[in-house]
Amino acid sequence: MPEVTHESIFFSGHVQGVGFRYSVMQVAKEFEVAGYVNNLADGRVQLEVEGVAAQVAHFITAVEERMHGYIRKVERAKAKRPPQFSGFIIK
Repeated sequence: MPEVTHESIFFSGHVQGVGFRYSVMQVAKEFEVAGYVNNLADGRVQLEVEGVAAQVAHFITAVEERMHGYIRKVERAKAKRPPQFSGFIIK
């Protein structure tokens, strides 16, 4: 099975209660990516995404551009691994 680019991203700021997860889901429909977006108990939003490197990079950029007024900090970790997700969901 070929490997895909996987990124774990944590967004901090005013990212809960503002439609952040719904907006990420809408952006995901524009790209060939899989994964999920999830609110965390500490007030951050977690985004797990995988796919072809260029699609993942453009997707993350699009999310940051769409939600820039709400994001104060972004933490990212990138890896190559076999695909683990099918489709994109809100948890």
